[in-house]
Parts: sequence; C-alpha cells; structure tokens
Amino acid sequence: MKKITTTTLNFLLFISLTFGQNLSQTVRGILLDADNNLPLIGAALVIVGSDPLVGTATDENGKFRLENIPIGRIDLQLTYLGYEDQLLPNIEVNSGKEVVLNLTMQESVVKMEEVLVRASKDQGAVLNDMTLISARAISAEKTERYAGGFSDPSRIVSAFAGVATTNDGDNDIIVRGNSPKYIQWRLEGVEITNPTHFADQNSIRGGVSALNNNLLATSDFHTGAFSPEFGDVLSGIYDVKLRAGNNEKFESTFGFGLLGTDLTLEGPFKKGYGGSYLVNYRYSTISLINDVGLVKIDGVLRFQDAAFKIVLPTAKTGMFSFFGLGGLSNFALEDVKANLFATPGDDPMDTELSEDYDKGSDLANIGMNHTISIGTNSFLKTSLTYSSNGIKEEVFESKTKKIYDSEGLFLQDSILRSRLDYKSKLRNATYRGAVAYHNKLNAKNKIQIGVKYALFDYDYDQSWYQDASDSRFVAADFKENITTVRNYISWKYRWNKELTFVAGLHNMNVLFNDKHTLEPRIAASWKINKSNSLKLGYGNHSKMESIHNYFAKVALEDGTISEPNRDLDLLKANHFVVAYEKRFNKNLMAKLEVYYQDLYNLPVENKDNSYYATINEGTESRYVELVNEGTGKNYGLELTLERFFDNNYYYLINASLFNSKYKTLEGIERNTQYNGNYLVNILFGKEFDNLGKKENKTLALNAKVFFGGGKKILRLLRDEQGNLAVDPTKGQYWDYEK
Repeated sequence: MKKITTTTLNFLLFISLTFGQNLSQTVRGILLDADNNLPLIGAALVIVGSDPLVGTATDENGKFRLENIPIGRIDLQLTYLGYEDQLLPNIEVNSGKEVVLNLTMQESVVKMEEVLVRASKDQGAVLNDMTLISARAISAEKTERYAGGFSDPSRIVSAFAGVATTNDGDNDIIVRGNSPKYIQWRLEGVEITNPTHFADQNSIRGGVSALNNNLLATSDFHTGAFSPEFGDVLSGIYDVKLRAGNNEKFESTFGFGLLGTDLTLEGPFKKGYGGSYLVNYRYSTISLINDVGLVKIDGVLRFQDAAFKIVLPTAKTGMFSFFGLGGLSNFALEDVKANLFATPGDDPMDTELSEDYDKGSDLANIGMNHTISIGTNSFLKTSLTYSSNGIKEEVFESKTKKIYDSEGLFLQDSILRSRLDYKSKLRNATYRGAVAYHNKLNAKNKIQIGVKYALFDYDYDQSWYQDASDSRFVAADFKENITTVRNYISWKYRWNKELTFVAGLHNMNVLFNDKHTLEPRIAASWKINKSNSLKLGYGNHSKMESIHNYFAKVALEDGTISEPNRDLDLLKANHFVVAYEKRFNKNLMAKLEVYYQDLYNLPVENKDNSYYATINEGTESRYVELVNEGTGKNYGLELTLERFFDNNYYYLINASLFNSKYKTLEGIERNTQYNGNYLVNILFGKEFDNLGKKENKTLALNAKVFFGGGKKILRLLRDEQGNLAVDPTKGQYWDYEK
C-alpha cells in the first residue's frame, strides 16, 4: 500500500436552549506551586481586556473565584511576586457548567526587589515539568474539536507530527515507526491496561477507546527521550488525567453520539467540604439501536464502559483520590471468508474456508493516589492500583467443496470439515504500588526519587489446529507470576530563566529471570530569546516483550515441546532528539524536531534465514525460539506549524519524514511494517458565534486532511515476468526476499 488519502469533515452545531441573553457562569479553582504542591496565597488573577477590570486574588488555601462571568471565551492572567507570570488563553465559559481550574505557577530563578519577572507558559506545554522535549499537552477541548478524532483520545494524537494510525478503522497509535504494542498508557499518573475495546493480546488493534471525553482533563503525550520517571516503554507515553467533579453543586450531563450514549453525574459529598465525585456510564449507540429493534445489524460491535474519580481532601493527612475505568465488549461475525478478513489462527489464502468468529474482551482499572506535604518544600505521593484485562476468542471453521453435475451446473456445497479451530482465553492481572518523593530544594533545584513495584499475574490458554491436520497445537498454556521493581532519581536545575536541565537515572529489574538495566537520561532547554528556543534530549530505555513470547511452546524437530524463551532479555533503545521552536506570538508557533532511535537487544527468531522479529509482530502472534540479537533504527524529522485557537479560528499543519528499519540474524535490513515513510496533517476550524434571534448559538466547522504512507507488507511470489507464482500445495505464498 503506497499511499493513503483520507479526508474528514466535521460539522458541530452547538445550540443553547436558553431564554435569556445575559448568561453568565462562575470561574473558580485553586493555584499551587508547581514544584512543592503548596497553595500560593494572594496571587492575582485578572480577565484580560475586561472593562471594568474583573479580577480576584487567591485565599489562604490558594483558592479563587470569579462570579457572573459572561459566557464566551476569556483570557486569564496570573501574577504573583517572585513567580513567572502565566497567561491562560481562550478559556471556554458556557452556561451549562461551572469552570473549575487546577493551576500551577513556577517560581522565578531571578530575584529582584519590586521587579516582576514576566514569562508566560507556552500553549501546548506539558503538565509534567520534568519533561523538556518530545511531548505536548492535549486538552479535552481539542479531542472534541479536531475533526477525525470522534471524541476518541487514541485517535486524536494522530493529528500530531510523527504519530500515525492504520487505515482500517482501528485506533492503534504508531509513534515514529514503532509498534503500537510499545505504547504505555497511564491514568492519573499510574500505568494501566490498554484502555481499548476489542483489543488484541499484543495491544495493537482496537476499535473504540473506553476513555470518555466527558471525564478528561488536560493530558500529556510523550513521543521519545522520556524523563527519568518513565520506564518499561520504548515507543510513546499517553498520560491521561481525569478532571475532578464539581465540589460545590450537583451537575449531570446526558450525551447521545455516534459511538456511545452516556450519562455523567458529579457533585460534592456535602456542603462546605472540598471533596467531590465524578462518575460516567456509556453504552454503544449502535448496539442500543439494534437491541430496541429500530435497525437490524449483523455483527454489531457491542461495548459499555464506566469510569469514576473521587477526591477526598483532609486537613492533616493530605489528599486522597480514588479512580477507576472499566469496560466490556464483544462481537460475533458469521460466515467470514478467509480471503476477506484474517481471523486468528487461520490460513488466509484458503478461500474454501468459511468461519464464524466470536470475540469478547474486558478491562478493569482501579486505584488510589495519596499526596501529603512534608514540610514547606516537599511532598510525598503514594499510589496503589489494580489492573486487569481479558480476551476470549473462538473461531468455528467450515471447509466446503462445491459439487457440480456432469454439465458443470452447481448442485450443492459439500462440507469437508467443521470444527472449533482456534480458541484463546487470556487473562492478565497486575497489582502495582509506587512511592515518589518530590523536593523543591530552592527556586533553581528540584529532585524526584521514586520506586515502583508491580506483580503481574497471567493465565493463558491458546491453541489451534495445524493446517488441515487433526492435530491441535497448544501454543500457550501457563499460569505464571512476574515481579518487576523500578527505581528512579530525577534532578531539575534551572540555571536561569532561559536555561533548564533535567538529568537522572532509571533502574529496571525483572525478578522473574533476573534482568536489570541502568538507564541514563538527560535533557536541556535553552530559550535563546523571547521567541526562539532550542531543546536537546537523550535517553536510554528498555521494555519487556509481550508476555506470550516468554512462555511460548515451540515444537522441536524431534516432536518434543520446549519453552526456550524464559530467559528473554529486555528490548533496549537509545533515543536522541534535537528540537528548534519559534514562537511568532502567543498563538502562532513553528517547531522542527529531528530524532534518531538506536534499537538493540531485539528478540528475533533463532534462525539465520528468518526475517521475524517481535518488533514487527502484528495481531497474529508467532511462537518461535527467540534470541536478543536483533537491531533496528528509527529516524526522521517533524515540522509543525500551529495556530492555537483564538479569535474563533485555528489551524494545525505538520509533516513527518521518517524511516523504520530492523535486522535479524539473516543480516538483511528490512522495513518494519509501520514504516510509512511520510505523514502530512492539515487541520483547521472556524467558529461562528452569536447566531440566532437571541444570539446564543454557535456553529463550529472543523476539517482534517491527511496523507500518509501505508503499512509495509510482504509481496506475493512472482516469476521473472511478473506472473503470480504462489504454490498453495507447498504453502509457498510470500516473497521473503523483498
């Protein structure tokens, strides 16, 4: 597939069912020090351009409140003596919901009497202040606005440079040519399962995200050279945050959309207490329509999910936060032809096969975060989480032969065999605990020290028939526990307000087979002047392979079965990144980023004539003997021009040129299947407000145009004249030389 062109156009019409013109809302929140998490008392907050001037100051708890703010969009200016000023542009104020903000400010490294240091935080900058490069923040508003995102946090990241998805409707995330299975998902700062309905065992494919936009706050997305706190990851990190519920009044939202119909409830536990709850439930709209009999749909994708966040502040024991995300999904496809849809375990070239495919999956994540201040400059964060996901698949196979009479007229289909060909029941459960100590030594220095423990509990049962034989091959049959311990230390040093460094180490330990790493990380950011900046980053990273590879059952030549991969080592990579950024004004930015990823220690098949490497593994798993002797490289450049939303319009244009290669024991450099070579995204949108007789309606038009190289595939065998030369009787289909 050489080229894919997709054009998506979204028309969003927001109609406010109100009867008055003078609508207003409350804007409130809390303001904290970015480094020590303590409240800033007496900071000034002013609505830019308001006449008469509208503003307020934070109280002894860092809280602020602005009441009777007209609906529309506002810019909020934050100032505090000794801290860098911030400008928060285009905060949307609507009549249906209060605006609740959780803000932070950075202490200035420049101390001068009666002089304010002005340095606004750049739009798109990540929340994690220890990350300097290859990352950006994604607001819930963007996931709603950007065309082609379908309110799906997984799909929205494909709008950014260096990030792609496949062209088959899935919401997998391909970062800089890396496999989607190496993405790390996080919720509220802790690792979780792949939050996708209909996911496969490699976490590559999935149809619908279980994350609902109604609950999301601004989140961080990282694409390389990760800061020291992140480990067990090679590709990218999606650190999703849930917003807190309204802690002053009850609110409810009902939504009916293309993907799901949902209900959100939120409010305080009691008057005067700062705690709150937020809960959401969603059911797939298509299956709902099918269930009530409005439309009969074969093979409908059924899913439902729920999420919650509970915030419980205390006077002396810190802040407790409980959160959860769960989902169920299933579908059934009848009479699936093998040459049209590749079901697990089948022979994709046998057109005489017909299959019924049933699949069900579930996911559950529940956790607690606790944050408590220690003195005036440090705090301790503790996390406890449980995550699980399960996948059950069955493929019922029928092979038929057409019967004709002596004159060649079709008579009937003769069933040659009918059986349960492929069956798979997989269950992963993970128990995690983490402790992180944050200390703001002074305005220039901050350190983080952390330890993370994880216990993985696996229960796998997977088998299928081999070709047309009556022999069932058991590929995976194990119940195992694996424990990992990770440690890190990170130091942030601000030389002055222009030059910042972050350095540290990450330590990974797999206790199951006694594998260890010590991974150095360093990054620097230099603000050359008011509008130009240069950033550099390096990181050594490691990742465990998908668990089925460790316990794969491999048939030897003498017919015995072995598990040769239990001692498999970690995959490793060196990431190098250089970025130049130009800020033309507060709303217009251009960025050029160049990267190189040196991959090594890659698991490859232990044969000198095999092309197979696990980094190229797709939805169809292979069970072979592996050795950590493969290498790879991903390199490219990314160019972005972005105008942030202001004056009712925005645009985002980016282009990526990249290569993704690997080598096995055969010594031939091959494309990975994710080597699309180029990506181009063009997004733009315009809002028309003050429409209607009461001037209380808004029409929003958003569009996206995408060009990208397709996934690489193996070619069918052809002779020197270009004629098809496959031999089904010998199982010879593919040209492995190309």
